[in-house]
Amino acid sequence: MKKMNMLLREKVNHMIEESLAEVMPDNAVEKALKNFHGAGGRTVLVAAGKAAWQMAAAAVRVLGHVDDGIVITKYGHVKGKIPGVDCREAGHPVPDENGFTATKMALQKVSNLHENDTVIFLLSGGGSALFENPLISGEELQDITRQLLACGADIVEMNIIRKRLSGVKGGRFALACMPAQVYAVVLSDILGDPLDMIASGPAYPDSSTCDQAKYILAKYDLKLSEKAVALLQQETPKNLTNVTTRITGSVRELCRAVERSAQKLGFEPVILTEELCCEAREAGSMMASILRTHAKEDRKLCYIAGGETVVHLVGRGKGGRNQELALAAAPGIAGMKNACVFSFGSDGTDGPTDAAGGYVDGETVELLRDKGLDVFQTLQNNDSYTALKAADGLIITGPTGTNVNDVTVALFDYEIDM
Repeated sequence: MKKMNMLLREKVNHMIEESLAEVMPDNAVEKALKNFHGAGGRTVLVAAGKAAWQMAAAAVRVLGHVDDGIVITKYGHVKGKIPGVDCREAGHPVPDENGFTATKMALQKVSNLHENDTVIFLLSGGGSALFENPLISGEELQDITRQLLACGADIVEMNIIRKRLSGVKGGRFALACMPAQVYAVVLSDILGDPLDMIASGPAYPDSSTCDQAKYILAKYDLKLSEKAVALLQQETPKNLTNVTTRITGSVRELCRAVERSAQKLGFEPVILTEELCCEAREAGSMMASILRTHAKEDRKLCYIAGGETVVHLVGRGKGGRNQELALAAAPGIAGMKNACVFSFGSDGTDGPTDAAGGYVDGETVELLRDKGLDVFQTLQNNDSYTALKAADGLIITGPTGTNVNDVTVALFDYEIDM
């Protein structure tokens, strides 16, 4: 029976661990707040997103204390108590009642503030689902989120819709904080770092329009109530005077971290793009094709692509975009003894699974065949998790404490002899 290339997998594990360590938000948050001085009043901390706990812990270490605070993050992402801060966990990628309740608590904490008070707002990817005060029923918001996920809408399209159905998105949270000043520290998980789109921009003027929302509604034939359709026609805040924003990290830094780790292992890294935004299966096939093209070269090659792919759900299986991407690359590198493709989300969770992503090498297809699994049929059922688990190809990191999007890597190591 076939087995995976363990020497190559060990190098991959090392690259993942080392690159993630470089993009943890601690140093970036500490740097952003090092010279922060409030206006003499109260300091309230609100942190939302998958990296919220890590960012909040770093912020409190720098500030010494806060007068009040709350963390709203994904289930399993709270790593302990933070002095003066209430830590809450909620649903992601589909929002739930725990998230709605925690967001209401955050709004209560920033209500009735004065001009000399400051809200430290720590924002990271995942905040769109986790930080939510819906203007429609929670059940309908959950249904709309599921529709957007299933139809393959990208993160920008999803946020254009969601911010118009929310009492905190699209700059509305900053309005709720007035007249207090908001000092926002943002960990970006969206290509190009658009501040009005990261977690749907709760503290940034919204650049999207009602016409764009109407177009997305028609493009994906979304099923919305009359109230939700009416909300899509209401404009969001276009000007905010009480917010200062600092971006602390992005997928660009993750790509650079992978590049440095690859160089240490003797590879010649090439960053193909920091704005990958296509179908997961297409990206997997492309990475495999690149390896095939250069397989005849006696060199240690590493191709890196950062960004976020999408998946159209047509089956009932289990997986995530990074796992589907990796599995889709497997047929293209089948039989190559010294090649692999791996893809992972920097937050440590890929879709509704416990995996961060997936790994395949030249033996994966045959290994799965020996176990009675066909790659094409598995992809048709969107069941990449099951196949990768069978092939020992799941990447498991647990919640990492950061969230700067995804990275996909294709390696060719001519020196390895299985």
